[in-house]
Amino acid sequence: MLEHRTSNLTGLLLPLADRNLILPNVAVAELIDYQPSAFDLDTPPWYLGRVMWRNRQIPLLSFESACGQKIVIGERARIVILNALGGRPDLKFIALLVQGIPRSYKLDSQLSYVDVPLCSLEQAAVQVGEQVAKVPNLLALEELLVNASLV
Repeated sequence: MLEHRTSNLTGLLLPLADRNLILPNVAVAELIDYQPSAFDLDTPPWYLGRVMWRNRQIPLLSFESACGQKIVIGERARIVILNALGGRPDLKFIALLVQGIPRSYKLDSQLSYVDVPLCSLEQAAVQVGEQVAKVPNLLALEELLVNASLV
């Protein structure tokens, strides 16, 4: 007889200035210290330039700005390096500005969805512990870079 198990997943709660994002921990390659980056004035406001990581130039984005909010670079700012999912040979990683150190959470397959407004880059909102976290659409983030010719 097969034993019934609930599938568990470890998620990382990424603190942003105005929201929390939740991602499976396998989506995150590394957390690095914040580093200012150079960018052109011709680029979209959500594009913060490129950061160096493992001898690569990685495009740095502000999720809040891509959702129409203002960019915040607080004193606890860090950068999360995300694994790109789109299979593009020229885009393997994306850097995302976060406001603090991500926390690990055990998630089960029975996530509680929360009915709150979502921006176009968010797929859902779920209850994680005491807070609501947004599930980002990572492929849409990649599309932003591609459509702005930043890849």
